[in-house]
This record gives sequence, C-alpha cells and structure tokens, in this order.
Amino acid sequence: MDNEGKTNVSAEVSDILESISFLNLAHQPLKVFLRVRPFSIAECESHESQGVVTIEDPQTVILNAPKESSAMKNSERGVGHSVHRFTFSQVFGPLTTQSEFFEGSMKEIVRAYVNGVNGLVFTYGVTNAGKTFTIQGTSKDFGILPRSLDVIFNHIRGRHYLKMNFKPYMSSDVKKLEDAQIKQEEAIKTAILASLKEETESISNIVTSMCDVESDSYSFTSKSLPSNSLAEKDFVPLEIHRTNMHQRTQASVWISFCEIYNEYVYDLLNVFSTSKPQKRRVLRICEDRGGNSYIKDLKWINIQSTEEACKILKVGNKNRSFACTRMNEQSSRSHSIFSIRLLQLTDEHQPRVLGVSELSFCDLAGSERCNKTQAFGDRLKEAGNINNSLHILGKCIAALKQNQNPKMKPIYIPFRESKLTRLFQPFFCGKGKACMIVNINQHPSTYDETLHVMKFSAIAKQVIQTILPKSFGYFPPKLVGGNGKPIVHFDADTSVDYFPDSTETSAEEEVDITILSHEDLLKTTETLKEKLVAERQSKLLLEVKIRREMAEAMFRQLLETEEAWSNRLEDLKDSYEEKLESTFGMYKEAIKKHAYVCAMEQIEDHYVPIEEFLAEQEKVEDRENKILQLEKQLDEQSGRLLALGSLNSVIPTKENNMELDLMNQTMKRANEGLQKQCKEKEELIKSLKFKIQKLNGTLLEANEGYRKMAEENSQLKQTIMLKDQEINSLQDWAKRVIELEETVSSLQKELDERKKHLSTEELKQHKPRRGLLANLKSTVAATASSPLGKGWGKYEDASSSSRKQVLLAHKAKD
Repeated sequence: MDNEGKTNVSAEVSDILESISFLNLAHQPLKVFLRVRPFSIAECESHESQGVVTIEDPQTVILNAPKESSAMKNSERGVGHSVHRFTFSQVFGPLTTQSEFFEGSMKEIVRAYVNGVNGLVFTYGVTNAGKTFTIQGTSKDFGILPRSLDVIFNHIRGRHYLKMNFKPYMSSDVKKLEDAQIKQEEAIKTAILASLKEETESISNIVTSMCDVESDSYSFTSKSLPSNSLAEKDFVPLEIHRTNMHQRTQASVWISFCEIYNEYVYDLLNVFSTSKPQKRRVLRICEDRGGNSYIKDLKWINIQSTEEACKILKVGNKNRSFACTRMNEQSSRSHSIFSIRLLQLTDEHQPRVLGVSELSFCDLAGSERCNKTQAFGDRLKEAGNINNSLHILGKCIAALKQNQNPKMKPIYIPFRESKLTRLFQPFFCGKGKACMIVNINQHPSTYDETLHVMKFSAIAKQVIQTILPKSFGYFPPKLVGGNGKPIVHFDADTSVDYFPDSTETSAEEEVDITILSHEDLLKTTETLKEKLVAERQSKLLLEVKIRREMAEAMFRQLLETEEAWSNRLEDLKDSYEEKLESTFGMYKEAIKKHAYVCAMEQIEDHYVPIEEFLAEQEKVEDRENKILQLEKQLDEQSGRLLALGSLNSVIPTKENNMELDLMNQTMKRANEGLQKQCKEKEELIKSLKFKIQKLNGTLLEANEGYRKMAEENSQLKQTIMLKDQEINSLQDWAKRVIELEETVSSLQKELDERKKHLSTEELKQHKPRRGLLANLKSTVAATASSPLGKGWGKYEDASSSSRKQVLLAHKAKD
C-alpha cells in the first residue's frame, strides 16, 4: 500500500474514532424545565390555593390533589394516589423572573446554536399557564425569545452582514438573490412593518431598556464560550478548519413565523388588505435530500436588530388564531413556530456559506380536554385537532423512550401522523437539540389537567438525545442561485490529493480543475464512480432494511387489527345475545299477560253469583243423596228378588209374581222420579244461564246509560258555564244601560233648564234673534214634531221598559 492509501486509511480511522468519541459525549437526556405560574390578584383574593403545588427542591415538585378533583375522588375509591412526585432538569418557582429563567434554561441551547447546532424550544401546558408569556413576555418584561435574539446580535456584533443577497432556502441551504429579488425582499419587509398600525410604546427603546440583559448576555457569550470549548471544536462546520482562521466571517439573521391550525400550516407574516377579506394560503411540508422537513414557500425576513424582530413578532401575533374559551379569554387555538436562522458567510469577493443553524420556538396550544373549555362547534373542532397533534407527540416521545431500551423490540415512531411531529422529527433524530418547557397553573380547578401534563413530561424527561456530528450523515449547506440551481466555485489553492479522497467534499468547494493532468482526472473519475457504486449499495441496503421494518410493522399492525376486530365481534355477539334474551323475556311476559286477560274475560262471561251457586250445589247434593238412597233400596230389592228367585225357582207361585210386579212398579216409579229430577236440573241450569245473560245485558245497558248520563252532565256543565257567562255579560250591559239612562236624564234636565232660560230671554226681547241656541231649539222642536222623532221617543220608552224588565228578572234570579 502506498503512502496515499495509508494516509487515507488513517484519516478515515481518525474520523471514525472522533465520531465515536463525540457520540459518547453527545448522549444526554432531554432537558425538561418546569415553571410554576404565580397566582393572579383575583385568585389570591379567593383563597383557593389549597397547597396543590409544593416545590421540594430545585429538581423536585410535589402535587397534592384538591378535594374537588377527580384524582382525589379516585384515590378515595382506591384507584390511584392523591400525592404525586415529579423530577425535572430544573424547577422554577412562581417568584422566578424572566431573566433568571432565561439564564437557567436557555444558556446551553443558545450556546450550541451560535456554534452551528440546530435548536428547538417548545412549551407545553394547559391554557392560562403562562406559555406565551414565557416565550414572548411583555414590552417591559421580555421572554426567552427576545432575550435569545439579543444574545445572537451581541454574538455577531461587529461582523453583521447587512445585505439581503443571501437568503435561507429549503431546510439548510442558502439562495443567492439577484437584484430584482433583493428589491422584492425589501418590499415585503417594508409592507410587513407598515402593516403594524398600532403604535409600539416601548419597542423603539428595546436595546436601551435591555441594557442589563445585554451586559449579562454579552458576558455569557464571551465568558461561557471559550475558544477551546467542546461546542466550538465539534459543532462549527469543517470548512472553517480548512479555511484561513484569520479570514473574516460574517453572519446574517433571518426569521419566520407560522402556525399549525386544524392540521393546516399558515404563514403568519402574510399581509392582507383590509378592504376585502382574503382566504389564507395553506403551506405544504416537504423534505430535502437529507430527509429534513421544511415548509415550502414560507416567508423568511432579514432582520438587523431585536427591535425589528419584535415588530415582526407583533405582526404575526395579530394574524394568529385566537378564541375565547372558559379557561382563557384570549386562548391560542394553534401551535405557533417562530424560527431564527443564522447564516455564517465568508467576507470575500465571492462569499461562501460556512454554516446554517436554526433555532425554533414553538408555543403549543393548550392541552386541556374539551369538557374543561366547554367548547362547541368550531371551538370543539379546534380542540379535537389540538389534542390529536399533542397525542401523536406523546406517542412519538413514548416510542423514542421504548426504542432506547435494548431489551425491548423497536417500534415504529409515528412522526408523519401529524404536521407538528413531522417538523419536530429532525430535532429528535440527532440533527439538533430539543428543550421542553412545562408551564403549570397551581389553581385547584386545573389540577386534573396539570397532572396529565406532568405525567407526559415525566415520560419526555427519560428520552435520551443523541446529537450526531456534522460528519455523520450530514449534508453541508449548499449555495444555490436565484433560479434554485447550485452554484459551484473552484479554488486553485486546494490540493489535488484532497479533492478525490475527502469525505467532506461538497459542490461548493473551490477547486480549479484546469491545473490537473489527464491521469489525475481519470483517477478522480474512477474514485467518484467507486464512491457512487458504494453509495448506491448502502442506499439499497438501507432501503431493504427500511422495507423489512415497514413490513414487520405492517404485519404487527394487521395482527393487532385482527385481534381488535375479533374482540369487537365477540363483544357484538355478547351484546346481541343479551338483546335476544331480553326480547324473549319481554315476549314471554306479554304472552302471560295476554293469557291472563283472556282467562279473566272467560270468567266474566260465565260469572254466577256465589249465593245462587251455593244454593244449586246444595240442591245437587240433596239429589245425589236421594239417588244413593234409591240405589241402596234397589240393591236391597234386587237382593231380595234374587233370594226369592233362588228359593222359588222350581215352583213359581202367585205371591212371588205379585212381589215381582210390585218391585217392577217401584223401580219404574224410581226411574221416573230420577228422570224428572234430571229434567228439572237441566231446566234450572237453563233458567240460570238465561238470568245471567239478562244480568249481563242489564249491566251493559246500565253502563251505556251511565255513559250517556255522563255526557249529558258534561253538556249541562258547559251550558251552565255559557249561561253564567251570558248572565255576567247581561249584568255588565244592564249597568252600562243604567249609566246611560242617568246621563240621558242629566242631559234632559240641562236641556229643560236651557229651554226655560231661553223662554225668559225671549219674553224680555221682542225682536227675534238668530243664533246657535235658537237654531238648536228650532232643530229640537222640529225633530220632536217629525215622525222620526216620535218614533225615536217611542223606541226609547220601549227600550227603557225592556231594560227594566231585564233588570227585574236578574234581581229575581239573584
């Protein structure tokens, strides 16, 4: 073996050993932090704390079930316990400030992020537990998101790339924009910032108001990240080691903001016109060449400061899906994801991408059940989709925990069953660090939901993360042009031996192939062919392995489905048997009732009074006694006759003949008497039946008469009620008539007085006067003299007389 082969083998062995040592160091449990929300003023005044949450030490918390909770009721019945203990990476009490929480939870993941490792931070908990406050905070008390942005900008201070000609592309690539595309990006950013109509009160002073945070963060980034640290040595892309360490690097920061609502992905940075409503565009999740998921057509905005990031965050929050529930008036009904990508570039005439790292903050929606929020309609659909995605996230975490146990058979991890878990997959599969923040509310009314959250976090804490190195199944960032095609640069300074044998060679490395000889080019081509064949073989083996695992998983799923269906068939069989037995019992009872009713009807048809039955029974007994006596007499007579016949059988005499005649006559008489008695009995039975029929007829007639009398009584009652109503109306009418007569009499008196007054005035004045009173008088006189007036007076007299008669009749009735 030549020296070149030896150097290649030694390099591969060193890379393998470095990867193994790194893998041994990169195994660590998932960081799970707990933050307890303090009581609000209203909750403090209600005095309902009951000591539900007790912090035992910085890593342990104890939950005590309140009296009204389901856990306490189950523990009283002997199911479960009323006290639960949980451990976390660190527990932050209600008095923890935002700065203390950031320093205690985000230091490690932000340090890894600025050195090239992807990071994910997601909050989990019920509604109104403080998840959004933990991530975003307020304008005066910032959360972990603006504080992380401030740390990032402090880290790249002095080497911030201010242009927009390099933009994130797909999952980890970078696109070089043309002039027209740069102008378009600037217009999009300007439109988003202009859409924020409300005045930002204190955002303009973010840097000055966060001076204490900046000083702490800057000291953190400068002191806690030494140049020879493990993170810097292992996580910075390998191109940095191959380039001149003295050359200047620059960094560009881009952000995006999206939400997953009802299992649809929407971009929260879309600017909609207020004049007419527009339908939001649904985005699609795709995968790159390394299997990493990314959201296609998602907007990435270049930011120059924390102030711009906070403004854009406000715009996204305005477009986010909120709704009012029973547990929170402004409850987020979607999972929001705010991502920050840091592009590390070389400060050269033709810039190259040294690394792309992404830090995502996911604010999960509330994990409470539908009966707690009392959701209906659209809110119920939203809650169903939220609980489904969180349930699949729990299944993925449980499957990851089970697959880490070498004694148990690996199972399928359902990352693709939900949009949320599909985006989380790279972070749980070794291509980034994940961190979970659990927010709980210590109010007793949310204890059952809080207990469910704590049990979920206990499973998540047992998941071991394996952070893969960049040289292990990692595709370096690729630089593409505005049309999406790769841009390849070659550099003459790169050695010839390094190009064909390096496992880290990418399409962007600068190698000048014009200085290579024909033989070197042939060798390079051969090595590339061998690598291609080896890569294809490894991919085929991987495909066979994946197909086998999928077949086994499908076979297990089919067996489970078959078992479930068999159990369901058995349950259906048992239920149908129970239904048939109950139906058979119902029919049996109905037949018994019908037979009983029929028997009672027959008894009623043949009913005979007990007195008559007893009398007839006594008569029958008397007759039977007489018949027995006669039979005895007949037996005696027959015995005598036989005795006489035996004695006088040889010599018959006249005396014997006479006795025989007498016996025959007596027997005839007895038979005739018996026949008469039988006839009398039959006639008596017939007469009894006839009497019973007559009685039944009379009973039916009596029933019919009673029914008719009841109908007549009801009719009489109705007529009496009508008469009473008429009498009342007549009385009212009579009162009204009397009042009218009184008014008529009073008017008549006034008229007489006026007549007298007019007559006296006429006597005083000889001249006739024409006026209103004279005309009235003449009119009255004319009407009185006319036949119509005479008739009216007669009618009035008749009506008054009839009224008087009616009144007298009513008084007589009263």
